[in-house]
Amino acid sequence: RIAILSDIHGNCVALDAVLADIGSDGQEAVDGFWILGDLTAAGAQPLEVMERVLGLANAQFVRGNSERYLTTGARPLATPVEEVTDLALLRACVGILESFAWTAGAMAAGGHLPFMLGLPLEERLVLPNGDRVLLVHASPGRDDGDGFVPWYSDGEMSERMKGCDADLMFVGHTHWPQNFHLDGVHVVNPGSVGNPLIPSLRATYAVLEADGNGYRVEHRAVAYDRKLAERKAWEVQHPQAEFISSFLRGERVRTYGEPEVLR
Repeated sequence: RIAILSDIHGNCVALDAVLADIGSDGQEAVDGFWILGDLTAAGAQPLEVMERVLGLANAQFVRGNSERYLTTGARPLATPVEEVTDLALLRACVGILESFAWTAGAMAAGGHLPFMLGLPLEERLVLPNGDRVLLVHASPGRDDGDGFVPWYSDGEMSERMKGCDADLMFVGHTHWPQNFHLDGVHVVNPGSVGNPLIPSLRATYAVLEADGNGYRVEHRAVAYDRKLAERKAWEVQHPQAEFISSFLRGERVRTYGEPEVLR
């Protein structure tokens, strides 16, 4: 029994709610954790998140694009800041730089950069029944890009699945829970713990139960104190506190409704 978490993004209030749900009455204990990247960036509690995830028993990690940004100096900018002439876009680019610099400083102070540097792009595992599993943040061979989103056609999804070579693939990155079968592969996205984009704004994760006869996947969604998470961002004077708050207030929710898997 494995808990699959992704896209915590420095929101320890949400993470604590998820961990409490995993250990709550009525739920069996899990034997381990698979964590699909984007642990701390763009959030107000990066050190608290690292303390929690590094304390989890039997945890396996893959890197997200934000771990690569934090450890290499790369940034998610379409064009160099010095070439941006649109003032609104320039402010957004500067905000991105400030946010990653703030988190990188926290990770350096906490001694976590070597851990992040060592995170693999992918992990490949085998379930007790012999099914092959791929863990990756965005899509096979990538920690960035569009990932898998509901509006893609099957053809577009198939293009992004090249190199999967697995029976079951767990991905994150889009902050949107998904569960579908295509080209002989079962694709599961647990959604986002820290910055969910679903209308309910609940923190989402998944649980895998596997034995020699097969496996099943359950999606779970947990309410948490978003006001407290928002207050944390302002208390630490995060350079992108307003950006963080916009997620927590629901201003970045996708318009295509709550996934069926969570209803």
